[in-house]
Amino acid sequence: MSSQDLVVVSGAGGFIGGHLVARLLRQGHERVRAVDIKPLDEWFQVLPEADSWILDLRERSACEQAVEGAGWIYNLASDMGGLGFIERNKALCMLSVLINTHLISAANEAGANRYFYASSACIYPVGLQESPDVTGLKESDAYPALPEDGYGWEKLFSERMCRHFREDFGLETRAARYHNVYGPHGTYDGGREKAPAAICRKVAQAQLSGSGEIEIWGDGEQTRSFTYIDDCLEGTRRLVESEFGDPINIGSSQLVTINRLVDIVEEIAGVALKRRYNLHEPQGVRGRNSDNTLVREVLGWEPSTTLEEGLEKTYRWIYDDLVARARRRVPSPAHVAP
Repeated sequence: MSSQDLVVVSGAGGFIGGHLVARLLRQGHERVRAVDIKPLDEWFQVLPEADSWILDLRERSACEQAVEGAGWIYNLASDMGGLGFIERNKALCMLSVLINTHLISAANEAGANRYFYASSACIYPVGLQESPDVTGLKESDAYPALPEDGYGWEKLFSERMCRHFREDFGLETRAARYHNVYGPHGTYDGGREKAPAAICRKVAQAQLSGSGEIEIWGDGEQTRSFTYIDDCLEGTRRLVESEFGDPINIGSSQLVTINRLVDIVEEIAGVALKRRYNLHEPQGVRGRNSDNTLVREVLGWEPSTTLEEGLEKTYRWIYDDLVARARRRVPSPAHVAP
């Protein structure tokens, strides 16, 4: 792809999409079209060098506008959030299938060269994730299928859509199964935040208020791996530029309990907080981790940022943003992150 070719990023007003637009511009791409449904003042990052469009990509006509003249398309648009959101809004999550269906069809008809789809580790069968000592999930584990209800089914269906457009129409598609991506410039409150951002916010608020305590959903012994945004973007770049067409994990294999996640953030903040465990809130699967055998074989790479390193940067950004927000005395906007 030439630096003169038009690149489209859908979901550009969200967390990963905003970072992707910024990275493409840093890499020298001169024509980047950033598309999102939200007003610009609700985007996490607005880059003046990008051509920013507000479109509802659930509509076919909007997708046709978005991809006109594009060579490569990155689809990160989705109505989603953290565990609390996806467990309580299954229908809304599944309606995101309209975005990918219309966008990939429009991309194919417009003659796009390559189409990337942001999938999720939520496509993996829940029966393989019932123990905190979970074995890393490899790509072939996706079938027989029994993903997380709502969001997971939508992601798995859209993966299949990409596969069949590649097989039937020759559109070069790529799909990445992201594992819990986190970092600065993302949502950390309002109900759509994921665990690392939520914990960073809760610790920062406890530190600022002097409350001395934190609420944790579940018993804290559920396990996850968390992928720093820079690793997510590097894996995405390598995948899109490769000749590998099947879905692939892009995720850290550093497995930790939620309690350990809290430990790390407390160490960064220099506090020790009382923990209140709320067993009535959504907890998700008991354990999830990424098997990176295939990504090492295919891309010669795997995520390298440790959780300690990534959380240091994330916590500092959230803490500073909370302080700045308090000084402005304005409420947080309700963000929709891809």
